[in-house]
Amino acid sequence: MYVTTPIFISMKYPFCLLLLLPFYSMAQDCKLKNRRDPYTKEIRLSTGLIALNGAQVSIEASKPEVDFMFSLGSGKCFDDACTAALYYEGSKVKTNFKNNGTMNCDGLFHFTFRNTDPVQSALQNLATKKVTSIRFKDNGKKEIVVTLTAEQQQIFMNQGACIISEAKKLLH
Repeated sequence: MYVTTPIFISMKYPFCLLLLLPFYSMAQDCKLKNRRDPYTKEIRLSTGLIALNGAQVSIEASKPEVDFMFSLGSGKCFDDACTAALYYEGSKVKTNFKNNGTMNCDGLFHFTFRNTDPVQSALQNLATKKVTSIRFKDNGKKEIVVTLTAEQQQIFMNQGACIISEAKKLLH
C-alpha cells in the first residue's frame, strides 16, 4: 500500500528554514576589524568608520573599554567640558555624555564605557534603541546637530550590538 504525505507536511521544514533566513542575514552584518595593539598586545575590535549626516563614528572595543569616537570635521574644538546628548526614537528621554577624549580642534569627540559583564544600561541602550539625533556642544557652547536617517539609525544600532557582543568575549 502506498501512502502519500500531504504537501504541507513535507514543505514545513524548508518553510521553517526560510523563516530563519532574516536572522541569519542579520548575523552576517557583524564584520569587525580585528587588530592587536603593538604596545599592550591586547586585541582591539573596530567597526571602522560609519557615515552619518555631517559626521562619522567609529566604535572600538578592547578588554578594558568600549569607545565611541565621532569625527565632526576640523575646526570644531572639544575639551573635557563638552557634551553630547543622544535622543532615541519614540521617546523624549535623552542620554548625556561628556567628552572623554583629549582637547582637540580636529572635531573628535569620544565617549567611553567600561567593558563589563553585564553591560552598562547606557551602553545597552545604544545597541537596542534607535538614536534619532545627537547634539554636540563644543567648547564655545555652539551646538552641532547630527540627525540620523532611518537607515543610519539601524546601522548604528546593529554595529553597536555587534561590538558589544564581541567585546564581552574579550573579557574571558
